[in-house]
Order: sequence, then structure tokens, then C-alpha cells
Amino acid sequence: MTRINFIYFLLSTLALTSCKKFLEVEPRASISDDQTIFDKTSAQTALNGVYSSLGSGGYYGTTFQSIGYLSGDNIQWTGSQSQVQEFINHNVSSGNATISGAWIAIYQTISRANNVIARVPDVNDATFTQAQKNQIIGEAYFIRGLAYFDLARTWGGAPIITTPTQSPADNRGLGRRPVAEVYAQALSDLNAAEPLLPETTDRYRATRKTVYALKARYYLYNKDWAQAEAFATRLITDNNYSLLKPYSAFFAGNARGTQESVFEIFYSATETNAHRNQWQPQENGGTRQWAPNDAFVALVNNPLVGGNRNVLVARDIQGRWYGNLYYRSPATDPSFVIRIAELYLIRAEARAEQGSAAQLLAARADLDAVRSRAGLGVTPALTKAEVLLAIENERRIEFALEPHRWFDLVRTGRAAAVFNITDPNKLILPVPQDQILIDPSLLPNNPGY
Repeated sequence: MTRINFIYFLLSTLALTSCKKFLEVEPRASISDDQTIFDKTSAQTALNGVYSSLGSGGYYGTTFQSIGYLSGDNIQWTGSQSQVQEFINHNVSSGNATISGAWIAIYQTISRANNVIARVPDVNDATFTQAQKNQIIGEAYFIRGLAYFDLARTWGGAPIITTPTQSPADNRGLGRRPVAEVYAQALSDLNAAEPLLPETTDRYRATRKTVYALKARYYLYNKDWAQAEAFATRLITDNNYSLLKPYSAFFAGNARGTQESVFEIFYSATETNAHRNQWQPQENGGTRQWAPNDAFVALVNNPLVGGNRNVLVARDIQGRWYGNLYYRSPATDPSFVIRIAELYLIRAEARAEQGSAAQLLAARADLDAVRSRAGLGVTPALTKAEVLLAIENERRIEFALEPHRWFDLVRTGRAAAVFNITDPNKLILPVPQDQILIDPSLLPNNPGY
């Protein structure tokens, strides 16, 4: 039985053993991830392990993000593995190894967060203040909330596990909870995190501001436009965040942790980000297995559409286009989880959906802020329908190499038309078959699988 195939074995193993590597989070030092929590140091170590799982190759390191890239309409697959082409064809099988890897990585992250949330409150250490405990617990709640949010938007219904895993049998038979309950769990975790965290600015660790940002995204997905607008506004009006000019300023020249960033994952020379090798061509030491497709290349190089965002693509010595958001050597590129540009476009969409003349005007102003940063003029969109379509198109270019496009079009009900998907069941991915073999309570699978 292997780690990659069996989530329940994996979770029990994680509860009883230590992880062999740690994702360095600037400016804190790298230390091993020991699952036993008995004092201040081991509590911080365990939290570091939660961040390590979040940034792992199966989650925001590569695999989960690839679902968002490959299912959209900006990226082509240049390799030969049929399982990857399934995403581009929107016909993913339950035996697909990519969805299994992402599912396992997300539940690994949840398992580690559960351990921190359950154990840290009872730690007896005179040097460990209540404020320090609260911050560690709050960060774990935030990451668990993000994990459940990602489960809900990708698979719909999923098991909800909120206690530490002690044995392989602990989580069998739980079954899947409806998608509304999975989203509710995500919001519950964000609500729990918010009062525990300081209202400080940290690009690499969860703070109360990071919670506000993810709540804005949560409410957008759940069509609570007023709340989405309100939480996005908290970040937009905070002087610690801004749209940097030109567009490339948040990532070019080895930039990291800029004012553009709300939450990004830090990688080091010893803990690299596998994104880079997938995008870069062979001459730069990569494989270029993910590449911008012809349609996106045309859009981003159109000065009236892409503006200065054409820095996202470049040509190799063979004249082939490749994505250039992830380019560093060694591959220390951050994974950008939330940027301030997203908050502007969340607020624009939420305002447009509310639909009054004043709100449409305000929505256009938010959209134009993002366009201005890209070197574009004001939007010609005027009506509600025109503004919403303009926001959709702007998000396609702004986040072209970040995993938003697929999820955006699914949540707005536009995926079937844009991607020419005739089977609406394909808008939600199947539960991995290897997980069902271990725990039949995960049945029935999503319709159509």
C-alpha cells in the first residue's frame, strides 16, 4: 500500500510519524515537522508542517493547481500522458492519478491542521503565551478552511474530518457530506481563525487580513455579493496592498512578497517549486509540458487585450511559446494564492451583480484599476451583462497562469458555453477510484462517473 494511493493509510502515518522535509517560510528557519506537540517549539514545528503540506507538490506546489490550468482554455499539454489530456478534454476519469494526488495532498493538509487545532490548546509551557497559541491555532484554522474550500469547488461533496487521525480505520465510513456542508465547514474555519489572528500584514503566513481575502473569494463563489464586496474592500483600502506597475513587478527580477501579494507560498533552494520545470523550455532546464495555447498567445500579445501582461509568455530558441511566470533557477518561485488584483476583480463582480447604476459605475472603476495597471484604457462595457463579461475576460488574462479560469467559469455557470461541454456532470471532478476502493462509503460518485 503506497502513500500516493491510500489516503487513510497516509493520514494515520502522518499522525504517528514525522515528515522528512519542511517548506521554509521566510523569515523563519527550516526545522523538521514532528507531529508530537508538547511545548512552544513543537507547536510551531507542527504548524510549519501544515504549511509544508499546503505548498507540497500535490497541493499548491503543482498538482492541484494543474487542475485549474489544464481545465481552462489558456493552456495546452505538450506531453503524451493521456491522464493530463483528460482535463483539457473535460472528460476526467475516476482513475486519474492527478485527482488522486490532489485529493490525498489536501487531506494530508487537513490532517496536520487538525492535529494543531486539537493539541495546541492543551500545551503546558510557561513560555508559550495565549496570544502565541491563538495565532498558531488561527493559522491552522485558516489553512484548513482553504483546504475545504478547494475540496468543495473541485469535487462538490467530500468527507469532513475535524479531529486528529489516530489509526487507518478512523475516517472510514464517514461518507461524503453535501457540497453546501463542505463550504459551510470552510466558512466555519475562517470564522474561527479570524478572532485568533492578529490584524497584521504577512505575505507568507495567515493573518486576519488573509482571512478577509479568502472570505471575499468564498462569498463570491457563494453569490453573497454584499459580503464579497465588503471583505474585498477591507484589503483594497489597506495601504499595505497595491496594484504594482507594470504588471510584471510582482514576479519579475526574482521579486517576492511585494505589495501585490496577499498570500503566497515561499520556496527555497532546498524546497523548490515544481511549477517552474513544467513551464520552462528545455533550454532553461524545464520540460515545457504546460504551454500557452495559440488562443491565449493571440490575446495576451494583443495590446488592446493583454497590455503589458505579454510578459507572461516568451519564445524559446525553436520559436515555441512558453509561460514565464515561473522562471527562477533554482526553482524558488512563489505560488501566488491570493493577489490584490483578485480582490479588485472580486469587488468589481460583486458590485456589478448588485446592479444599480452606482454599483455598475463602481464596478467599472475597479475593473479599470486592473486594466490601468496592465497599460490599458477604460473599459467600454456599460450594461450589467457587458461589465460582467468584461470582468470574466479580464480575469482570463490577469490570472492566465494561475489556476482561476476553470473555477471562474464553473461558478458563474459559463463553463458549458465557453468550453463547449455538453455533459454538465463534467463540471465537477470524480472522487478518485482508489479512495473508493478503500472506503466504499464515498459512493455514490458524482453523477456521470
